[in-house]
Amino acid sequence: MTLKWIDLSRNAIDLYEQKHRGGHLVSEHYHQTHQLLFVLEGEGTIRLGGEVRKLTVDDTALIVPYSVHSVMSDFRLTLLVLAFDEAVLDPDMRAQLLHAYFPASCLMKPGLFAASELRQLLRKMLFEQSRELSPLVRLSLKVQLSQLLLLLVRSAGTEAAGAGSSSNKLRAEKIRSYIDSKYFDPLTAGDIASKLDISTRHVNNIFKERYNMTPMQYLTEVRIRVAQKLLAETGKDIISICFEVGYDSVSTFYRSFKAVTKLSPKTYRELNAPEQAE
Repeated sequence: MTLKWIDLSRNAIDLYEQKHRGGHLVSEHYHQTHQLLFVLEGEGTIRLGGEVRKLTVDDTALIVPYSVHSVMSDFRLTLLVLAFDEAVLDPDMRAQLLHAYFPASCLMKPGLFAASELRQLLRKMLFEQSRELSPLVRLSLKVQLSQLLLLLVRSAGTEAAGAGSSSNKLRAEKIRSYIDSKYFDPLTAGDIASKLDISTRHVNNIFKERYNMTPMQYLTEVRIRVAQKLLAETGKDIISICFEVGYDSVSTFYRSFKAVTKLSPKTYRELNAPEQAE
């Protein structure tokens, strides 16, 4: 086995593509720095920690420094490689995220939502890397690397919690978890369906079967629940709360709030204001 040195002298984060023909073997080796391998297309195997694992699209391997590994392609295999020096991360991110959750090399199989977000983050990083190197570009790459690691940690937890669930039940739970973490975004049933690669009608059916409401009804419920908490516990302006929970239109927010609570936001706040100590 050999040390394959990755030059990060120009920048502590580097993304590049690796293409492997069918039957191509990259023999056992190791690097002096962290690597993340993301499968863009094709199939193959990776030997990691003495164990051979199958590689398919969206699989993500995080390889720690001096960890011996090898890769073999069954068919054409294209990897996006993210190499980084851990020193680029803030001390808290390094200790509480990278070292705490990734003490050893591992292979992750992110779900459809997480894989879609991973692809978006990697695209953003590729775009930043294509720009002229500057302190701002370095900072942007550093922030996006931290977001990527956090996404992998959360994805691993979600996948573990859903192990053994039926397909539709697991999909419904993933949709709910996605809405819980993205309720402030301009989500539609079509957006969710495209991430799962199924029809909008099927998304509505499997979610309603599990939770007796459509994803968009649940989204409204989550937004209004958060708005209720903000109205009762903070002095934020109603227009600020409207924006914070994901509404672009105050009138739409008022209609949705009243449909759920039977009260206007202003009346709800007045009825739920904390009592003043005498």
